[in-house]
Amino acid sequence: MNAHVLGARGSATARKAANSKAVGYGARWGLAARGVLYILIGVLALQIALGDGGEQADRGGALATLSEQPFGSVMLWVVGIGLVGMALWRLSEAAFGAAGPDGGKASKRALSGARAVFYAFVAYSVLAFAAGESGSGSSDQQSQDVTSRALELPAGQWLVGLAGAGIVVAGVVVAARAAMRKYHKHLKRGEMSRGARRFTDVTGVGGGVARGAVFAVIGFFVARAAIQYDPDEAKGFDDALRTFADTPAGPWLLALIAAGLALFGVFSFAMARWRKV
Repeated sequence: MNAHVLGARGSATARKAANSKAVGYGARWGLAARGVLYILIGVLALQIALGDGGEQADRGGALATLSEQPFGSVMLWVVGIGLVGMALWRLSEAAFGAAGPDGGKASKRALSGARAVFYAFVAYSVLAFAAGESGSGSSDQQSQDVTSRALELPAGQWLVGLAGAGIVVAGVVVAARAAMRKYHKHLKRGEMSRGARRFTDVTGVGGGVARGAVFAVIGFFVARAAIQYDPDEAKGFDDALRTFADTPAGPWLLALIAAGLALFGVFSFAMARWRKV
């Protein structure tokens, strides 16, 4: 048997492993875990809009809120392990290609690799919190710390500016793709009822647009931190959300964005049920 045949069989075996039920279960568990975090962030942001916000409207605030619930410590571990599953799923996509006809493209695999790194970091932070570590501060402080270190690098001002512009573009793309319902290609729409499809569109469009808007605002302030050479101008998730309340629309816009983030959390549950993995 020649090396080409052996290589083809090895590749097929690897792809089969990547598409195994275990990876599929991990992906769906991870999507549901992401949904929990976004719903909590949305609720916290809504409380801020109503003038009753005691927690940061970011991942840290969501984890603190979750820990205070009955069986909160167990739920923290459940969410953290789910996010590990999400990271492993994205890693398998990076290594062997995602589901769909264009899942093997280099650009798709690179994006999956970046997502795997991101969710691995998020999973680590959640599991560390579950294990009793206090964490590294709010998302706002983390953003300022990272920006400060980046500005000290050679050509740091340019790097931070480009990063901010990239986040703005990513936010716009996220919102636009949600508005155009690009997620349809990832869903098992043939198995969904008309009501399920309508429900997924409401949560997917509303949630995706709100999520993209927050990312765009975060990117804007990162870029402004570069222009003004001031890391304190950078904002994390919580400060970016509070910025919406400072617009002429006032707290009502923040409430709308908060509802959108909660919708994205619900959409994540729908994806956990209907997404092709």
